[in-house]
Amino acid sequence: MPEGNKKLGVLAIAGVDPYQEKPGEEYMNSEQLSHFKVILEAWRGQLREEVDRTLNHMQDEAANFPDPVDRAAQEEEFSLELRARDRERRLIKKIEKTLQKIEEDDFGFCDSCGIEIGVRRLEARPTADQCIDCKTLAEIKEKQLAG
Repeated sequence: MPEGNKKLGVLAIAGVDPYQEKPGEEYMNSEQLSHFKVILEAWRGQLREEVDRTLNHMQDEAANFPDPVDRAAQEEEFSLELRARDRERRLIKKIEKTLQKIEEDDFGFCDSCGIEIGVRRLEARPTADQCIDCKTLAEIKEKQLAG
């Protein structure tokens, strides 16, 4: 990890060091878009590998235990794995939607108000589609509706 990243406490995502903005650099230029595309594609690849590992694990470990407790434990383990994979499947869809936004040159701008989301926020959450202010408001509204 480069020395500057240690000082900031920033970790590399998907093995890619955080983007270092240059003074006067245009927001979401081709270099930045390429950087986030690499991150998103690597992340998607990691998630797909995890799905494959789970499938292989479930096929290899599937057994018809005569003991109901053993069978229930295995079913619970598989249920937890499937729930995790379902969350990852939804995340893969969000990553693919974000990659499409990069292709359409619409990445990095808030879906709600249109302002720049910001490189630092996108480093932390590459699939972010709202600026921090709009996301905060959306979460407040969601809590009010739920409460």
